[in-house]
Amino acid sequence: MRKTVALFLSGCVVSTIAGLSTAALAGPNITVDVGTGEILSQEDAFQRWYPASLTKLMTAYVAFRMIESGQITLDTPIKMTARAAKEPPSKMGYKAGSELTLDNALKILMVKSANDVAMAVGETLGGSSEKFAVLMNEEAKRLGMYGSHFVNPNGLHSDDHYTTARDLAILTVQMRREFPQYMHYFDIEAIDSGNKIQANFNALIGRFQGANGMKTGFVCPSGFNLVGSATRDGRNIITVVLGELKQQGRATKAAELLAKGFETRGTGNTLDALQPYGPATRDVAVNMRPTVCSKEAAASDSWDGKDVEGHIVQGSPYMYRMDHEPQAELVALLPSKIVTKGKDLSRIPVPVPRPDRASVTDAANAAKTVN
Repeated sequence: MRKTVALFLSGCVVSTIAGLSTAALAGPNITVDVGTGEILSQEDAFQRWYPASLTKLMTAYVAFRMIESGQITLDTPIKMTARAAKEPPSKMGYKAGSELTLDNALKILMVKSANDVAMAVGETLGGSSEKFAVLMNEEAKRLGMYGSHFVNPNGLHSDDHYTTARDLAILTVQMRREFPQYMHYFDIEAIDSGNKIQANFNALIGRFQGANGMKTGFVCPSGFNLVGSATRDGRNIITVVLGELKQQGRATKAAELLAKGFETRGTGNTLDALQPYGPATRDVAVNMRPTVCSKEAAASDSWDGKDVEGHIVQGSPYMYRMDHEPQAELVALLPSKIVTKGKDLSRIPVPVPRPDRASVTDAANAAKTVN
């Protein structure tokens, strides 16, 4: 099993913690057979990294667990709070007070990766973002994700919000094993919100044979992250790719790892038996901002990865051009409530007709005929 130290560019990424400069590992990844748990390849799987929107995988997992325990349903209304509405992009831009079903919220999270909707999910299901983060960390502990810590449901950056490639593999494998009935949320090609069709940020969907998930993530400190999944001939393989320099690069790397994974039966090493390895600096999160979000980086790469027709250009021999327009699933808000003078009229009972009542005179006359 190869356990290498990968250094970006001709030098290395440097992270300064408590006055000490540490040469940081870069580009952690791991590929796992979901059915057997065998590790097909790995590199720096225990290196601490910022997950960015890969966080939303845990947000979805907590929601699935709550559904199965009977606490909520897919029809549970998710309310946009003032705080949620103020979250930065990527976002849907829904107004505070708007509501949508959890079902639609999950579709939006996995395709659009909307931070405002993720915050609304956390606040609705947990009572607050902070309380929902407690639920996320409880699930992480239960699953043995001991290299992870979450502070919010959407993955917006915090130095105290981190994970590892190994932990994300554990979460992804568990999700696919425990909740096959919900895996359709992760291979949706696009969503249609009524005024715009948003294609899935995961470039594997529709462009890699058997691709069926899972999620992308990006903030400047994390670089470009991707958890990919594909199934061929009944064999499901997942891969976790962290810290790529470009959006196109994460898909190219994931496609390569998945393709090679299907060509091997594994080494016999399993995910649950994998022991920590790597340098002492593995517990220092790498900050990719100077590498991917500097003025120099922006000046050297202004191409968005698409051709003149707007199609994603593949830089991988394992990927192909999507042969159709992305099939979009409709998402929408719940109907607005009617409110007047501070009263929510949707909660006022509808009047029912009163039964016919006899007049006082008729009642008196009727009483005279009673024996």
